[in-house]
Amino acid sequence: MTRLLVVDDSALIRRLFGELFSDTGGFEIAFARNGVEALQQIEAFQPDVVTLDVHMPEMDGLACLDQIMLLRPCPVVMVSAMTEAGADVTLEAMVLGAVDFVPKPGGAISLKMDALGPLLVEKVRAAATARPPKAYRLAERLRRRNGERKPAGMALPQPSERPAPLPRPGPFDGLVLVGTSTGGPPALDALLGWLPADFPCPILVAQHMPATFTGPLSRRLDKLCALTVVEVTRPTPLAPGHVYIGKGDADLIVGSRPSGLVALPAPSKAEYRWHPSVDRLVSTAMDHVAAERLIGILMTGMGNDGAASMTELREKGGRTIAESEETAVVWGMPGELVRAGGADWVEPLDEIAGRLLELVG
Repeated sequence: MTRLLVVDDSALIRRLFGELFSDTGGFEIAFARNGVEALQQIEAFQPDVVTLDVHMPEMDGLACLDQIMLLRPCPVVMVSAMTEAGADVTLEAMVLGAVDFVPKPGGAISLKMDALGPLLVEKVRAAATARPPKAYRLAERLRRRNGERKPAGMALPQPSERPAPLPRPGPFDGLVLVGTSTGGPPALDALLGWLPADFPCPILVAQHMPATFTGPLSRRLDKLCALTVVEVTRPTPLAPGHVYIGKGDADLIVGSRPSGLVALPAPSKAEYRWHPSVDRLVSTAMDHVAAERLIGILMTGMGNDGAASMTELREKGGRTIAESEETAVVWGMPGELVRAGGADWVEPLDEIAGRLLELVG
């Protein structure tokens, strides 16, 4: 039985969420109307997972989340407005330690619950099994409060001893393909924040997110990283030192023009369950670039998106890195890659950038 705490100032939302999880079965449910009540319930109810509204009286969602992560860390799923302002707040919540988010239904709420319900149940169940990296989040939060992006003098983390990569005649001149989902934004911070502005090849990222969130995510990463980060909303030529984020609710694919390779937004296809699709990104990259010029990185996320295509990439001569179970918030996607035998290296989050720099020479 999973203990779920639903925190929302709307009595209707509390009732609808309560009915949804009661009808689903396997949940013991408690409720709170604001952050103050939530902190009391955290101590009394000891929940396995929390759904947390952002805008509440007395203590809002961000302040409550901050206290949860300091006093009794547990998986939290934010219930967020589907607006750009809501996206900025949600990304802030994920930096503070939230595992995932779901859209808050608006308008005729009871009618929209039929569509939202399965997604909410899936995300709460995944969050209940998550292992948030508590110490990492705490350190990041303290740095942010001190106005620092990285601690002064911190050296780039070095990868642990693994078999050496195949020798290359010169700097790597291909593409890096990154896939992530649940827990992905902080993982992208950790990966991209260590890479230099003169990184020698383009990086393409498929992060499962709605369309209203990928623009704010791109802008946030662009401020945090030495690399230039953009959301792909139109055909965009690929260049070294740039990161290309797939637009949410669509797919990111690789194409070719007479002038060179481009990143393209593409309407989502029903054959791919998650979007932007990691499998579709990797498959289209292999259509235009030799496998040995591709590096695939699969990080935290529920499901199996990217596992099949990156396994194929490795079989054809490409290189692949999976985030290890010890640091992944949800070891779904990278775990499936490892189980399929498709990972050349299995690295904790803080060593993936070092391994990547080693591979690109």
